[in-house]
Parts: sequence; C-alpha cells; structure tokens
Amino acid sequence: MMIVMKEGATDEQVAHVVERIESAGAKAHPSRGEFVTVIGAIGDDREMIASLNLEGEEGVEKVVPILKPYKLVSSDFRGSDRHVEISGRRIGGGTFGLIAGPCAVESREQTLTTARAVRAAGAGFLRGGAFKPRTSPYAFQGMGLPALEILVEAREETGLPIVTEVMNLRHLDDVVEVADVVQIGARNVQNFDLLREVGRAGVPVLLKRGLSTTIEEWLLSAEYVAREGNGDVILCERGIRTFETATRSTLDISAVPVAKGLASLPVIVDPSHAAGRRELILPMARAAVVAGADGLIVEVHPAPETALCDGPQALHAEEFGDWVADVRRCVDLMGKVMAGEEAAVSA
Repeated sequence: MMIVMKEGATDEQVAHVVERIESAGAKAHPSRGEFVTVIGAIGDDREMIASLNLEGEEGVEKVVPILKPYKLVSSDFRGSDRHVEISGRRIGGGTFGLIAGPCAVESREQTLTTARAVRAAGAGFLRGGAFKPRTSPYAFQGMGLPALEILVEAREETGLPIVTEVMNLRHLDDVVEVADVVQIGARNVQNFDLLREVGRAGVPVLLKRGLSTTIEEWLLSAEYVAREGNGDVILCERGIRTFETATRSTLDISAVPVAKGLASLPVIVDPSHAAGRRELILPMARAAVVAGADGLIVEVHPAPETALCDGPQALHAEEFGDWVADVRRCVDLMGKVMAGEEAAVSA
C-alpha cells in the first residue's frame, strides 16, 4: 500500500501515519520528495493494513494499493527514471554510468594500468573482482582480500568509485569497507540471506540478473535489498541462458525497457558476459544504450591474451578510448550525460 501525503503535510502528520502503520505490525518506508511525501506500507497482513483507514488521517491525500509483489522498487511507489548517487556521481535519471575495468584483479600493475586507461577514456567507475565465482573449482578464483587493497590504491590515484563483487557473508564487511558499489553476481541473485545483509549495509548495490531468472524474480531480489532500508539498487541485465550457443549468453535487450517500466530503479547492461566475444561487445552496447539503458559495465584489460579470467571478452585497454567515443555518440543521441561529467554540463 502507498500513502500519498498532501503537499505541505507536516513532519508530525507524517510521523503519525508512520506510527499507525507500524502499530499494525507493518513496516513504513517514507520517501520525501521536493513537494510531496509518499509512505510505503509493507507487511504480511494486508487486511490489517487495509483496515487502518488512513484516508481519514490529517495530511493524507490518498491511499493507493500496490498490487505488484515487489512493492518498494515498483514504479508505482517511487515513480520511474530515478538515479542512484555514488560518491558524487550518478547512474540513472538522465545520467549514463560507464563502469569499466578488469574482470579480476590480478596484480597491482595490471589494475592500476587499467584504471588509468578507463579514466582517460571517460569511464565514470572502475570495476574489479577480488573474489570470482567460477564454474570450475580449478579456475582462478581471485586474489581475495589483497585485491581490495589494490582497488583502494586505484581509487586514490584515479578518483574513480569502485564496483566489486561480494560472494558470501564472510567477506561482506571487508568488501563494504572498500566498495562504493557492492555487486551481487548472477549466481547470487537469489541468495536471500546475502541480499538482506547487503540491504542493511547501506552501500549502493549492483544486482545482476541470473542466467535463468525471470524479470519478476529479479525485481523481487531487489525488493529483498530495499526492504532492509536500502533503495539504492542498480539492476544489471547480463544475458540469460537459452538454446543458442553462438554467444556465451543471450542478451535480453527487451529486459531494459520492461524493467524500467516496472521498477523505479536504474537499469544497466553487461555486454561482455552476454557476448563472451570481444568483437560483439560494441554492437550489443550500442543496442543497450538505444534501448534506454542507464549504463554499461564492460571488461577492460591491458593484455587480454594473458588474462587469468575471461580474456576473450575483455576490451584492449589501449583501444578503449575509441570504443568509448563510439558508445558516447549513442549516449548523446539518447540525450543523456556521462557520469562524472554532470558538473561540467550543469555549469
């Protein structure tokens, strides 16, 4: 249920409505806009919440039922085209976030070289995996905690906010201490204990869609995070599993406008994992931008042929500037500004 307060409703009136919602055993989620406050009422006992008759409370404009199973991330509750603020930069709401960097942190030199290249090319965020979920137990699993220290050094030198994945609760505190955005990978999209704890951590979350996850299941995973008080979730379409074997996964371009219509969250695309092949990443990135994506996350490496993880889908660092210039033309066409350049545009 969504309670829309009247324009000019007082803090006392909002607090009273929140108190009544919570007295019924539900959880209240106030969202304050410039003129109007909206309160989401989430609980298992819908009849009890409905019986509160909040329409008659002072300061209440109207009460709107939300029928979607994902309440807090629904566009019905918070509207559409919202942005997530990350260390002074934005993704969504007309700002395009380009996240780039190595699939895995392999060494200090490799990471710093890549970070300098992606910053020079115009990326707004640096990605880098400290912990890597791999299908084979014998494949490179990431450097672990030492990689986090290297990412901190890269951020200090380049100023780029860090996006890195957390795989389990054991390392959550370590990752949260470093990351500007915590990534939940495709394999953990329905790890509900992890989602709850990340929601409580209060750090922006990048939530990748699973290989066999429906859009509704994906949004319900986002709801797990939002229900713990963290609405700063970025959805990431990274390809789904189909019968096709020509690419690593099948990029579901339709998921971009569908998810943006259903949810209030920014939606970005990972063409690297979907394609699995370097030469396909640019056309898929163009398609994603024109479909309305709020950003891209791509893999970049100074020497992909020697990469310890996913080399065939990594873009060459020395060629990344030309790649970004091509994508930027599509971003301009869609009337968006690159993250990190917001201040220059507003000036």
